[in-house]
Amino acid sequence: MSKGNKSYLPSKPCAVCGRPMSWRRAWAKVWDEVKYCSEACRRRRGGAGPA
Repeated sequence: MSKGNKSYLPSKPCAVCGRPMSWRRAWAKVWDEVKYCSEACRRRRGGAGPA
């Protein structure tokens, strides 16, 4: 597999920050459950908004 154009891979927005996340091989089995782009967003998920 070439490491070139990855535009054909599925993507979806992060539930916290809205940044687009591209499919990763590590997420292949759990892609439908992935909601956050990073550990930082996962930690902020339930917290209150900015004061």
